[in-house]
This record gives sequence, structure tokens and C-alpha cells, in this order.
Amino acid sequence: MGFKCFRLSINWTRIFPTGEEAEPNEKGLAFYDQVFDCCKKHGIEPLVTISHYELPYALVEKYNSWTDRRLIDLYMNFCKVIFSRYQGKVKYWLTFNEINSGTLYTGVMSTTSNFKGFHGSLTELKELDKPAERYQALHHQFVASARAVKYAHEHYPDYKIGCMIGFLGYYPHTCNPNDVLAAQQQMQMVNWFCSDVQARGYYPSYSRRYFQENGIEISQEPGDAEELRNGTVDFYTFSYYMTFCVSTDPNVEITAGNLLGGAKNPYLKVSDWGWQIDPKGLRWCLNEIYDRYQIPLMIVENGLGAYDQKAEDGKIHDDYRIEYMRQHIEQMAEAIADGVDLMGYTPWGCIDLVSLSTGEMAKRYGMIYVNKFDDGTGDLSRERKDSFYWYKKVIETNGEDLG
Repeated sequence: MGFKCFRLSINWTRIFPTGEEAEPNEKGLAFYDQVFDCCKKHGIEPLVTISHYELPYALVEKYNSWTDRRLIDLYMNFCKVIFSRYQGKVKYWLTFNEINSGTLYTGVMSTTSNFKGFHGSLTELKELDKPAERYQALHHQFVASARAVKYAHEHYPDYKIGCMIGFLGYYPHTCNPNDVLAAQQQMQMVNWFCSDVQARGYYPSYSRRYFQENGIEISQEPGDAEELRNGTVDFYTFSYYMTFCVSTDPNVEITAGNLLGGAKNPYLKVSDWGWQIDPKGLRWCLNEIYDRYQIPLMIVENGLGAYDQKAEDGKIHDDYRIEYMRQHIEQMAEAIADGVDLMGYTPWGCIDLVSLSTGEMAKRYGMIYVNKFDDGTGDLSRERKDSFYWYKKVIETNGEDLG
């Protein structure tokens, strides 16, 4: 397909199986050497997420995940090993994937053990959400991220370290001031809170009232504030799939979405799974983010989950995916014309895989079809969809040819 950049993550458990070994696992390190060497051979720049929802489960059981401050040092030990090992092979790093999902509590987080490992928000799966623990865990991740940034800058000046936000754009459902204010508050605590800390270097003023009203008191050690100031990220990355409307009307129609839902926008089409498709919303988000932080941006997740069926000729003609990507890339160009410094784009994803949000193969995102199905059948063989050839042309022309 001609990829120039490949976003991937290093599995912490492959390097330190329990997170506390004195020495890293050489076989795990060697595996990623092969991955990066292969990328280099094909002229592909790796973009590496350091922690992408794969905390060693031993640390969840022993320390209740990121609620325990000791994870900061364990994370830094992991960072130091991979920063050193892959010097000359990796330049761009992201500290935590969609770190702002730690600001959210949804039903899936209360029933899925994976989410316990993601954020350390739950002590036992049967327990209800504990916001104080969740935000304490986030504070430890903020400090860990800042330390990683500062360490990388001091020891590897060519490294660029970014944050990664799961961006959920919120519009007021009506011009009712109650809706407008509610949308602003959603934007603040869901989208801006984490990146304000990571990109600006301090807790935003609006979070104080939120903490007070929700019984949240974050324990900080002397020096934490200075570390946050000195460890701001070099660039900002985010996932973008949809936007929502925010309504104070309890009877408003709700639509589905990534991480959580929101009020239905009557002006937007939806995917097979009810996710609202809003290309122009991407332009709006890019402008909002860039105006706020004035650092380079990168879209590192964007794509359409859809039912892909083979046609009579045995091919997959996914014109709907091509149209989705075309419209979003057109809006990227508009944002660049608006003055946004957009450094790159990696779609989700290049190949069919199990969808995290629904746990199924039927919801396909890739431009490469994988012969595997929810009942376990399929031989895992691969073939190109129409979108493969289209996106190959897009890459070759750097987005100039979207026909």
C-alpha cells in the first residue's frame, strides 16, 4: 500500500512479563528489532505507543494498577530500556494511548477486566466506579508521561514525544444555553483535561470545581507540579471517529459511539453500528485543538467499521469506506488551509482485526480483508479490498488524488 508511517505499540509484558524483573526479556526486545528493521527496509517511519491498554496484569493484581504511585518508576524503567534499545530506529513516541478514557466511566469498564488494567479505576470487578481512584491513577500517568518526556529530551535530543487523546467532539444539541454550557463542560473534562496537563503542564482551572463537586482529592508529592511543567509533549495526536450532541433533555434520542454515546445529530449519517459520520467535525476539532495548543497535530486513528461482503466477482467493493476516508482527508486539507500544523495521518486500520468496542470480526475496519469470522471459521487468508488500491494512490500523491 505504500505506507510511510506505521503506528504500533510495544507490549510492556513482552519486555517485563510482571513489570518488575531486574532484566528485560531479550526475546521480546529482539522481536521489535525485527519489526523496526522491516519498517526501515521499506521506508516506513514507526510511531510507537509506549503503553496502549496492555499494562502487565501482575501489576494490576499487586498494586491495583496506576492507583499506586510505584508504577511511575516501573513505567520509567520500561521507557529507559526501549528508548535505549531502539535508538536510531524509532524517533516518534506516544506515552499513553487515549489517556483521557480514564476520565470516563461506562458500563463496559465495570464488567471488563481489560479496563481495570487500562486505568486502575476498579479494585474489584464487582465494585462500582471510584472517581477519586480513577483521577489519582491519571495523576500518576501524567507524572510518568512528563518524566518520560524530560528523560527523552535530556538523553535523546532527536526524540519527539507526544500525547494521544480519544477525541469526542461535542456540539450543543440546541441553542438553549443549558445545552451550550453542558457541551462546554463535556469538552473540558473529556477532551481538554488530560491534554491541558500534558501540553500546557498544569491542571486546568475548570477541573477544581469538578473535583470539589465529585469528591475527588488528588494526592500529589512535592515536585509533581514542576515535573508536569517541565515534561510537556512535543506534539499532539488523537483518534477521531465521530461527534456527538449534548442535550439537557432526558428524553432526547441517543446514538452509539466510541467509549460512550451522545444525543443524535439529525444532520449526520451513521455507520452500520450507529456511529455518526462527521467529516467536517474533524476540521472543527483540528482547529479547536491547534488554536488551544499551537503544537503539531497528528490523527492516529480514523476509520469506518462496516459489514464487508464479497460481491459476485469474489471481490470486496467497499466504496462506502473510500467515501468515508475521502471526505475526512478533504477536511484535513481544509484544516491545513485554515492554518493547522497537521503532521500526519494513520487510519484505523490497514487490516481487519477484532473490534475492541464490540469484540467481533464482523465490524471490519481494514483495507485488507481477513478471512475470519465470529464463529471461529475462516483460514485467515488475506486479500485486498477496493479501498486498498484507492489508498495506495492517495499515499503516492500525498492526498492530491482522491478520485
